[in-house]
Amino acid sequence: MSEPSIADFHAAARAVLDRLPRAFRDQLADVVVRVEEFASAEQLASVGLEDRWDLTGLYEGVALPDRSQWDYEVMPPVITLFRQPLLEEMEETGVSFAALVRHVVIHEAGHHFGLSDEDMHALEGSVAD
Repeated sequence: MSEPSIADFHAAARAVLDRLPRAFRDQLADVVVRVEEFASAEQLASVGLEDRWDLTGLYEGVALPDRSQWDYEVMPPVITLFRQPLLEEMEETGVSFAALVRHVVIHEAGHHFGLSDEDMHALEGSVAD
């Protein structure tokens, strides 16, 4: 079997978002999902990392709890999956493609909502394959 392509990652990420409970889906409607091979130097620096293999996903935007009614975002929030680090993690851990994408997408979407790690795990459990 060949490695999942950028299109495969994007489709899997959208499928995860589409399976979230309606209240979450509605709040994520404006979030852009991107897939890149690796994080940029700026993205790595934003989370205090240096090694491009260490970042599998990233949420960039203002979390909903941190927004005010007077805030106006010029750019929509973005969830980015980093394909090469995810492929490496898949190979090293044996976690399935679908499970790994689900985990990373829900974790990054959780940042959009300002969720705790515990809340993210509960949400991930509600979107099982």
